[in-house]
Amino acid sequence: MTADYPRTITLPDGQAVEVRLMTADDRDAMLEFARSLAHEDLLFLRIDITDPAVIDEWIHNIATGLSTTLIACDARGIVGYATVHRTRAPWTRGVGELRVNVGAAYRARGLGRVLTAQIFDIARGLGLRKIMANMTTDQHGAQAAFRRLGFVPEALLADYVEDRNGTPRDLVMMSYDIGGHSDHAGEPLRMS
Repeated sequence: MTADYPRTITLPDGQAVEVRLMTADDRDAMLEFARSLAHEDLLFLRIDITDPAVIDEWIHNIATGLSTTLIACDARGIVGYATVHRTRAPWTRGVGELRVNVGAAYRARGLGRVLTAQIFDIARGLGLRKIMANMTTDQHGAQAAFRRLGFVPEALLADYVEDRNGTPRDLVMMSYDIGGHSDHAGEPLRMS
């Protein structure tokens, strides 16, 4: 799947955007993109992408295969990204988490939907058995984009996250089971 990049996509409004794999050469451009985001856009990110050390770790994760990231660029630079991230924990090695962020100038123009669909295809090609996406309950557009791909809400965690102002928010965990749900349905739950 990653051999299909770079590619140029045309948004419904006619704007052309290049989508390609993120590399170490994109470090400063990603920092610039992150720092251009409004405070509200950074509230619920799992990591602080305005911190150079965090971007360095992200690039390290790409180099080691824990993350695959697509970036969307116009003539001015990065305008959005989508990533699938895996953890090192052996018991979740078959689970990937999708993260998508689009700059304000490209919202409601179809870029988020395109990036989500493309990173979803990459995630499916990685041999994962389950793909997760987490968002707050008020991120309706993100929930709709993931539902269109077949994701279903798996859990609602009350007051699970807090924004940078310390305000608690509910978290929606959505998932997509690539091979269908494979747990031992019907068997009693055993706790040890």
